[in-house]
Amino acid sequence: MNTPPDTPAQETIAALATPPGRGGIGVVRVSGPQVCQLATALLGSVPTPRYATYQPFSDSRGETIDIGIALYFPAPHSFTGEDVLELQGHGGAIVMDRLLREIYQHAVRPARAGEFSQRAFLNGKIDLTQAEAIADLIAAESEAAAEAALRSLKGDFSAAIHLLVEALIALRCYIEAAIDFPDEEIDFLQRGDVAARLQQLLQQIERINQTAQQGSLLREGMRVVLAGLPNAGKSSLLNALAGEDRAIVTDIAGTTRDLLQQEINLDGMPLHIIDTAGLRESSCEIEQEGIRRAWGAIAQANLVLLIIDSCHSEQQQAENARLIAKLPPHIPLRKVFTKIDICTNNNSSEQIEGNLLSSKTGVGLDQLKQDLKQIMGYHGDTEGCFMARRRHLQALNLATGHLQTAISQLHLHCAELVAEELRLTQQQLEMITGHFGSDDLLGRIFSSFCIGK
Repeated sequence: MNTPPDTPAQETIAALATPPGRGGIGVVRVSGPQVCQLATALLGSVPTPRYATYQPFSDSRGETIDIGIALYFPAPHSFTGEDVLELQGHGGAIVMDRLLREIYQHAVRPARAGEFSQRAFLNGKIDLTQAEAIADLIAAESEAAAEAALRSLKGDFSAAIHLLVEALIALRCYIEAAIDFPDEEIDFLQRGDVAARLQQLLQQIERINQTAQQGSLLREGMRVVLAGLPNAGKSSLLNALAGEDRAIVTDIAGTTRDLLQQEINLDGMPLHIIDTAGLRESSCEIEQEGIRRAWGAIAQANLVLLIIDSCHSEQQQAENARLIAKLPPHIPLRKVFTKIDICTNNNSSEQIEGNLLSSKTGVGLDQLKQDLKQIMGYHGDTEGCFMARRRHLQALNLATGHLQTAISQLHLHCAELVAEELRLTQQQLEMITGHFGSDDLLGRIFSSFCIGK
């Protein structure tokens, strides 16, 4: 793959690799062809490769900026594949800023977000799934997510894709050979057991897809919106799920006026719970804005929990029916009947369709959590799971579609079309690892990284 035009390999880059602010240690990372000249200017000489050297960091006047540890990694044996210098000093904002300002005086420019990882990818040190795993490992909010990201970083996801691609290439070569002998084409394909090999590839892709879906849920989680009439128990349920008083709860209808989001960990899967204003007709301008925002949140939800007061009257039952009719039909809906600790109307046929719970006593909360996992297809067993993103799932789904089409074309004895579908399958799989892709895709991916990675 060619180097993107906005990332010239001849430039040397530098950035703070630790969080800005005050800390015990601050690390500045430098990568590129000017590293040795910079080391000589700052340190007096180039450090011994891969040995930690404790020494002063000096400016152009010879004044000491800081005293710390210098580490030099010559190309190609470094993270980026280029000459890399890491300076570990004291983590004060002023000290790090002075050190960076001095570095930028030596034909070195500030690194863009994700540029170190991007250079590692472009220099063949890691593939795209491993590069993305670096960002996912940093952003992991649960132990399961961190373990999955680490598996991707170690190359588990890439290895599974590479095995598929190798099998595809072997099959493509066989089919291309069959096309070269049109008089024997049908017998040639049958002798090669092409149908069985295609089915085996399809099963492999589906297994990877299932694992990737679990990894995607670990990374992105589930966006759940609590919707319903005023005083139905939405805020009380949010507090119960969060395990703390995050939302104000009163008997006054319309207490919640804005969106309130809380993240909880559901056996490793992040759950983004959004409390919303009660949905009703209102003359209050502030409440109207809250209701408008509630509908906006509903439109972006993975799941809507319609919160219904178990003590609801016939009028409220009719209002809930009208609400259901207004909800987006493509977004999954689950009814949750609250306040079962104080209501006697708990055995109606309507409630069989949803969850029964009490936010006050906690009865029914565990069942709701289990149902949420089931709705999203998350089984909680993350052993062997690797981190995955939406683009990975999209590529796997497209690859599956092309492979299924190839099987259909094989039944019609269209070897040329089978070969084309296999080519498209391989193309989608190589989009995942970055062996086939556009510079625009790479730009979007690496721009989401933090500075210094």
